[in-house]
Amino acid sequence: MKILADQNMPLVEEFFSSFGEVTRFDGRAVTAEQVQDADVLLTRSITQVNQALLDNADNLKFVGTATIGVDHIDQTYLATRNIAFSSAPGCNAVAVAEYVISALYAYSQDRDVELRGKKLAIVGVGNIGACLQQKLAHSGIELILCDPVLAEQGKLNEHVDIDTALAQADFVTFHVPLVKSGAHQTKHLLNKERIKQLKPNMLVINASRGDVIDNQALLAAKQAGQKLELILDVWENEPNILTELMAHCLYTSVHIAGHTLEGKARGTQMLYQALCKTLDVEPTKRLETFLPTPAISQCQLNNTFTERDYGRIVHMIYDIRRDNGLMRANLESQGFDVLRKQYPPRREFSTLNIVSQLSHTQKLQQLGFQVEMNEE
Repeated sequence: MKILADQNMPLVEEFFSSFGEVTRFDGRAVTAEQVQDADVLLTRSITQVNQALLDNADNLKFVGTATIGVDHIDQTYLATRNIAFSSAPGCNAVAVAEYVISALYAYSQDRDVELRGKKLAIVGVGNIGACLQQKLAHSGIELILCDPVLAEQGKLNEHVDIDTALAQADFVTFHVPLVKSGAHQTKHLLNKERIKQLKPNMLVINASRGDVIDNQALLAAKQAGQKLELILDVWENEPNILTELMAHCLYTSVHIAGHTLEGKARGTQMLYQALCKTLDVEPTKRLETFLPTPAISQCQLNNTFTERDYGRIVHMIYDIRRDNGLMRANLESQGFDVLRKQYPPRREFSTLNIVSQLSHTQKLQQLGFQVEMNEE
């Protein structure tokens, strides 16, 4: 088989080479000519997979995207061609949730703001939002959940409508798919009118899709003097983003919230398993076999550990300020896509084993760390 895979997908050769030859492609620049002989196409969110790309790909049997979102895939067209399709829902949920947690603790440190007792609105409570909710369950932060789709399905009893959520919250983080029309449209969900209504010094985090927030309206509000704290990982018109908005952000990054080694590789593994199912082949390869040993794998907490030290533990594994610095220092010279492609390795909280006093274990375990209880 001829397997064509995005150049930024990890471990494709390790998982797929037993099926045939793996060839890499640039996700933004791939052409119909490159795809025409492929049996399998493995992509990410930057590639528009539609009739224009696949019209001459007569051998194509399987398309997989190593992402949660599928707005870049014409699934109707794939169905008319009887091409099997799979996405990777939840593959980077842990990574994005930990990005937000790192952001919250960095904000707390840099702005000297106590997180306990504050209210965080989670807009979108799917795989990522639910993961974040679980991780913050014992954080002392009051969580406000907003997801009208889940509420209509009877799956979210605690649902609060977005305008009420924004009015009540001190912080808001967006984890919705990009929906451009209909009753639950999310394009410009945070629009000019809603931005005007945000309370002073509101912290706004977007690690979903850039179009969820009207970037021009956000810039205009900041230029007019509105006091907002902004943490943006995603931007409208990537990779040609509104660079003027960066100056008004506390932290910025190049759409990498979900880019842990585990998160990206988990997506590859899910597509491998889906292809095995399509071909009626028993999957034999496991992610754990291929991941490298983390640089830091264990630490011990003493009785002097305090509430403020949770942020220090989080930042031992991942500190969002690293990525903020990388973007600000290198965006102009290297460009958005190059920075994203060359993103340095990042691990998840679960790679750190903590030897802790009993009183610390619940919150640390809830955040996702491995905890070894020591009652001495």
